[in-house]
This record gives sequence, C-alpha cells and structure tokens, in this order.
Amino acid sequence: MAAPIDPVALTQSLIRRPSVTPADAGAMDVVQEALDGLGFECRRMPFGGIENLYARHGLQGPNLCFAGHTDVVPVGDRDAWSVDPFEARIESGVLIGRGATDMKSAVAAFVAAAAGALAAGEVRGSLSLLITGDEEGRATHGTKAVVEALAAEGERIDHCVVGEPTSSALFGDMIKIGRRGSLNAYLTVDGVQGHSAYPHRAANPIPVMIRLLAALQARQLDEGYPEFQPSNLQVTTIDVGNPATNVIPRTAKARLNIRFNPAHTGRALGDWIEAEAKQAAEGFGGDVTARVEISGEAFLTAPGPFVEVVADAVEAVAGRRPELSTTGGTSDARFIRVLCPVVEFGLVGATMHGVDERAPVAEIVQLTDVYRQLIRRYFETFS
Repeated sequence: MAAPIDPVALTQSLIRRPSVTPADAGAMDVVQEALDGLGFECRRMPFGGIENLYARHGLQGPNLCFAGHTDVVPVGDRDAWSVDPFEARIESGVLIGRGATDMKSAVAAFVAAAAGALAAGEVRGSLSLLITGDEEGRATHGTKAVVEALAAEGERIDHCVVGEPTSSALFGDMIKIGRRGSLNAYLTVDGVQGHSAYPHRAANPIPVMIRLLAALQARQLDEGYPEFQPSNLQVTTIDVGNPATNVIPRTAKARLNIRFNPAHTGRALGDWIEAEAKQAAEGFGGDVTARVEISGEAFLTAPGPFVEVVADAVEAVAGRRPELSTTGGTSDARFIRVLCPVVEFGLVGATMHGVDERAPVAEIVQLTDVYRQLIRRYFETFS
C-alpha cells in the first residue's frame, strides 16, 4: 500500500519548480512521480513544446477526472515580494509562493485525496487527472489539445472537477458551474496619411474608428441569462501612435473583449462585429477590417446529481453551502465541457497572480478533505 501523501509538502515541491508559462521546470515530473507511486498509468502528452499529463487509475467506469495546471504567471516585481516567490516558505501558518493559490495547491490536494481514497477502497471505477502546462498562456497546446486527442481516441471521462481557486471571500463559499464565453476582436482602419491643414488630400481613420466603436458599444447585448450575468463588451485599447500635431495618421487600431452568456455564440457575435466594420467602411477612402478570436463558448453544468455531490462535499468540510456561480473569467473548463459535465472548486483566489500569492496551510488540508469527500460521494452516487 502506498504511503499517504502530504498535500502541503507536495505543494511546496511544485512551487519550487519555477514553471512560468511555457516553462515546465520539472513540475510535471513531480506530479507524475507521485501518481506513479499510486499505481496510475501516466501518459505524457506534449504539444507545441508544452508538457501535459493524462493519468488514469482503473479501467472501468465511471471515470472521475480532476483537471488542473502546473504553469504559473510571472512573479512581476520580485523585489516587492516578502520572500523568494519560488522558495515555498511557510510563515505563521501561511504558504507563500507563486502558484500557492493558482493552482499548485489544488493539484497536490487532489493527488493526496486520491491516495487516501485508493487506500480506503473508495474508488469503484476510475480516477484520472488531466494536468497541463499551458493554462496561463494562450492555452492552445494544453488542455485543448489533450481533450481533442482523448476524444479522437474514444477515451471516456464521465465527470470532471477543475481545481481553479473559485472560493470568493471564505473557503468553500462558491463553486463554478459554468463560465461566460470570451471573444477578442482586433479592429483596424487604414486610411491615407496627410497634412492636417489639407484633409481633402487624406483619409483620416480616426473618425471612422470612433463611429465603429460607438456603434458596437451602443448595442445592449442582452439583459442576462438564467444563471448568468448580462454579456458585456469592453474596449481594451485604442492605438494611433501619432506623435505629430499636424499629421493625419494612416492607421487607427483598437481591441475589444466581449464576455458573453449562452444567449450568444462566439461566431454570431463575430459576424455582427464584421458586419459593423463593413458598414463603417462605406464611403470611406480606405479599408476597415475586423479579426475575431473566440477564446471559448459559454457553458453551464445544470444543477443535478453531480453538482450536488460537489456542493455536499464542500459543505461537509467547510460548514457552509457554496453558491453556484458562473462569474469570473475563463478557465480550461471551457475545453473539458465538450467531453463531460464539469464543475470547478478550489481555494480563495484573492491573491492569485499577485505579489506574495499565498494560501493558509489549514485550507490546503481542507481542500484535500473536500476532494476526498467528493471522490467517496461520487462513486457512491454514480457507481
């Protein structure tokens, strides 16, 4: 029988691997070594220079999967940290380090929970882990690529838990049962450069860009959707790059982001943006183009037995019933949802991506207990 795994010590080992996207720095080796010791069949699935791991224990269904990532964002101003961000120091019961919250602690907690559940004979089916090194980057060679490969192979995953830091103010106060979609649009207006005193000899792109952005912002996308906030469009940058006061510039560029609920699809919104760009070009002596990138579609895991299993496990450990939420940004759940229902639960995310990112040791232990409860309740419900 494999020895129990200390989730705090395993978290520290992961933090000490400076796996800033796209670097792995040996973090995936740490995870695989722990899973090898538990009898998991581990497959490294590299894509585009990114380390990914799919590990499975058992051949029968149902297959409960945990998804997470070992990559982290840059530390920023290292001098602003009170400790070395990759030392994984514990001070006054708090573990400080890049990835402590987002989300090396969750990876370690689930591995430790799996060890306990397997030792106790609570797994009546299969446990699997899908761990990527490309969640904090463009996310093209990580979970998305692994999911596509697994689907092509016919691998069946019945339900998935993602370990993102979903708790809001208190541990266990929130789980995510869905996410809004995300779309980025890159707008370019190319005109004709000229002297500001002779505008008839030029084609100023700026008024055209202003009209285009005004038309896009004037539309109320919706008033909300069941379980979701209203969709919103935000202009994130406008760039002309004109240092002169007497020159009409040639090009104006802008970028916008839309977070949208299931009232829309990314493609439908992209078609609308492209149509507005085409209309803005009418009568203009230049070109107006819109390039649209869809980061993910909106999705919802409807409340039901699986959501109840997760919520019950959280309540049993944290002593509070978690709110079922769809707020926040995107996560790799947007890729996994094409395989199976997916729910997200993890630590309080207040310090993620910040200076002195940290997690109370007691809450890492609690998170392990939640995952252990979740595993036991899952197989009692679905086996």
